[in-house]
Amino acid sequence: MSTSYTMIVVIGLLFIGTIYMMLPAHAASGPTVGSDAPEFDLLDQNGKRQRLTDYSGKWLVLYFYPKDDTPGCTTQACNFRDDYFRIRALGAVVIGVSLDDVSSHKEFAEKYHLPFSLLADDKKQVAKAYNVLRGFGPVSYSSRQTFIINPQGKVAVHYESVSPRQHATEIINDLKKLIGS
Repeated sequence: MSTSYTMIVVIGLLFIGTIYMMLPAHAASGPTVGSDAPEFDLLDQNGKRQRLTDYSGKWLVLYFYPKDDTPGCTTQACNFRDDYFRIRALGAVVIGVSLDDVSSHKEFAEKYHLPFSLLADDKKQVAKAYNVLRGFGPVSYSSRQTFIINPQGKVAVHYESVSPRQHATEIINDLKKLIGS
């Protein structure tokens, strides 16, 4: 076997391995519509502990995003901020989750006057439970996905593809259908 052929095979295998590492561990391992939402127990931007059970009896919009203070994440957060009271009027609560730490969330929330909680999943446990953890090698992030969780703690809607500009409006429209108003 020639050296150049061996190099091509090795590079090809490395490329395939890299692509494989970027894929989710198992596409069906996250919660599905109708299943129980995975529990979470995380600190928000103010250091207050928040759990899924704290929202029992309420509609919960749990949105995962990659990184504080980046263009798409800022657009999405500000749209949720701008529509926050419309969402609250429907009886729902908005919570954002990323792998950033509490201090990063605090700066982000203060800078953009976000009226909702941002949870610090710096140990990546909740992102794994919801199957939104992505990355390459040592770099990890939450993919931009949202779950509407019903008052009984079940996943009512899962958005696997989210447009930061349109998502808050989409959430409002879907909440209206779900609630029947």
